[in-house]
Amino acid sequence: MKRILALDFGLKRTGVAVSDENNIIASGLTTVQSKELMDYLADIVPEKNIGTIVLGEPKQLNTEDTHSSANVRHLREALEKRFIDLEIVMLDERFTSKMAMQSLVDGGVSKKKRRNKELVDEVSATIILQSFMG
Repeated sequence: MKRILALDFGLKRTGVAVSDENNIIASGLTTVQSKELMDYLADIVPEKNIGTIVLGEPKQLNTEDTHSSANVRHLREALEKRFIDLEIVMLDERFTSKMAMQSLVDGGVSKKKRRNKELVDEVSATIILQSFMG
């Protein structure tokens, strides 16, 4: 079975999460510099047998676009051109950063480690993937 990859895209960093082989469990994979994302995906997509990429779609509370919505749409277009055999899905990502921070607090992660934005991005991608897998 093809696996699912989720991305929490930001201009600086992108959190990455991947499903298990049965698409039941979502796990944080890493955080990559966004300028290196396409090269990273070119390696990881065949290695992890990815069939779907879920891209977090930033929205405001009133469902309007945010300042980064256009960037995410550009990324989607680039993914569709580069990975023509993959399904690219957009998923509302409202509150994922807050949920990620709360899950780190609930998990007993130290305040110092919670300041690591890369960790928050990776956990956000995991929450996006969990939401998609339902």
